[in-house]
Amino acid sequence: MQKSVKVVGIGGSSRPGSTVERALRLVLGEAARLGAEVSLVGGAELELPLFDPRTAAGRRPPARRLLAEVAAADGVVLASPAYHGTVSGLLKNALDHLEQLRDDVRPYMSGRAVGSVAVGQGWQGAVTTLGALRDAAHALRGWNTPLGVAVSTAAARFTEAGECDDRHIRDQLTTMAAQVVDFARAQHALRAQDPQAQDGHAQDGHAQDVHAQDGLPADHALGDRLPGRPAAVAPLR
Repeated sequence: MQKSVKVVGIGGSSRPGSTVERALRLVLGEAARLGAEVSLVGGAELELPLFDPRTAAGRRPPARRLLAEVAAADGVVLASPAYHGTVSGLLKNALDHLEQLRDDVRPYMSGRAVGSVAVGQGWQGAVTTLGALRDAAHALRGWNTPLGVAVSTAAARFTEAGECDDRHIRDQLTTMAAQVVDFARAQHALRAQDPQAQDGHAQDGHAQDVHAQDGLPADHALGDRLPGRPAAVAPLR
């Protein structure tokens, strides 16, 4: 019997039942239909204190569930409304709190498929926000699914039951859910064969030496711990 994989959704807005939350729930519902164990961290649970690396060493209590869900996840789905062309402050701050997973066996979102959903009142804001979500997932070492979904509320609506009235958008959301689950299962199988295969520290054990040469501060910004970053670039000849 195939072992269940865990997919966590992170996002939404402070408004219960928002369009972005409904879109996220649709993705998670499809992942559950495909056999994944799903959970959602959204709404009020994302109203966290502003991330401060100086006080984050002990995993501050308000973020503990978020951190535990991501650490245990095989796949992640991020969802944000478009606020002035980019990710909401609510979600961005939550992603900043993932810095506290830097020393885990799978740091940040290493080895996890990450699907992204952005919702805007028009296509321009939704598309730029989708790009920002995928950039953040990449910086956190996640594997972006081939498909990310931008939703314009001018073209698609969600019912209170969570159904999308636009077939094309609905098909995109369910396809992305399948990509997250499929990748998660593949990674699960890989780790079962070789437990070190997705050990972030095993993959980039030299990272600390590299950053020591760079002289980076201990509380550097997210994404600066990417493996294999050279201390200097040789001039072109």
